[in-house]
Amino acid sequence: MIKKPNGKWRICIDFTDLNRACLKDNFPLPRIDHLVDSTTGYELFSLMDAFSGYNQIKMHDEDEENTSFITEQGTYCYKVMPFGLKNTEATYQRLVNKVFKHQMGRNVKAYVDDMVVKSLMVDQHTSDLAETFTTLRKYNMKLNPNTYAFGVTLGKFLGFAIMQWGIETNPEKIQAILDMAPHRSIKET
Repeated sequence: MIKKPNGKWRICIDFTDLNRACLKDNFPLPRIDHLVDSTTGYELFSLMDAFSGYNQIKMHDEDEENTSFITEQGTYCYKVMPFGLKNTEATYQRLVNKVFKHQMGRNVKAYVDDMVVKSLMVDQHTSDLAETFTTLRKYNMKLNPNTYAFGVTLGKFLGFAIMQWGIETNPEKIQAILDMAPHRSIKET
């Protein structure tokens, strides 16, 4: 068990041998810099995160036994995609691209389970969100209720502060550098 930054616990299974035996899925993940840059010029954003993202994908029945693990209470296997498998990011990104194929690039951008709904004009944001929620409902995808921001002009997406006129560095990400004491001698550099 590993404690997550939000204080909750995550079960971690060592899938080293299984990952070694699996072929690499070369489905390309989007470039983060392109995703973040593509938010420039939009007036309103809604930022969302999938709830237990990978766990929303059902394992193929014949693959479930490959994820088995042993506890004091017995042997178990995952019925949904667990954290720690080699190809989870590529699989989830492929799913998101397929689910949002009619919105991707137009009013939705997504990097695995992080999504932004973006609207060129404030008055169309409600319809952009309605379209997104209809899609989420159709595919039974759940959002994390603790990590969202609806209808904002400034928000955090993939570690960057996004806004209509461009991006800025997230102050939380550079705080350690800002707090760094200046060097007192040449040897400290």
